[in-house]
Amino acid sequence: MGTYKNEGFDPAVIRSLKEQYTQEGSSFIYVEDDEDDFEVLNSGECVHVQFVGKYRESEVIYDAIIYTLRLHHSSLVYEMAMEKVKKSFPSYVPVEERKADYRIDPELEEEIELFLTELIEEIEETEAVKVQEHIEVDPDFEYGISLDVCLNVDEITDDVIEDFIARFNSNSLELDKTMYSFSSDESES
Repeated sequence: MGTYKNEGFDPAVIRSLKEQYTQEGSSFIYVEDDEDDFEVLNSGECVHVQFVGKYRESEVIYDAIIYTLRLHHSSLVYEMAMEKVKKSFPSYVPVEERKADYRIDPELEEEIELFLTELIEEIEETEAVKVQEHIEVDPDFEYGISLDVCLNVDEITDDVIEDFIARFNSNSLELDKTMYSFSSDESES
């Protein structure tokens, strides 16, 4: 048995993963992530899974983050709006980047949050951000091959994951190339 620089290519590790998910009657396993990602990864809009597939005629473990098109869109809208906030308020630190000792005047924070909300609404109304289904493959990942998968579905369910894996592994996956834009106040379609 050889040693593998990337354990995601090791046949023994691959066999172990297959046994694990086969016992559960599935074609994948969910990956437990650290607490920082917990909220998004358990929202139904984003999951982290591993499954076995082929890469250049060899079996490999794919480490995949699969998320909805709506989540991808809202993330890009937020990033664009936050860039504008930082230009207008250079000393502002977003909540997700704050250290424990960060202090801000409550009135200023309220003004900035209102500005951010208005920017997000404007970006959505003008459809300045458009997204489409995509897959990014990183063969130089530290464990197997990384996949970043964005699908146009309302929720990432076990059935959606199973369907994706089946089509991905059979080379029959066709991505929707239509460009989409979403609005926060849209009802589910």
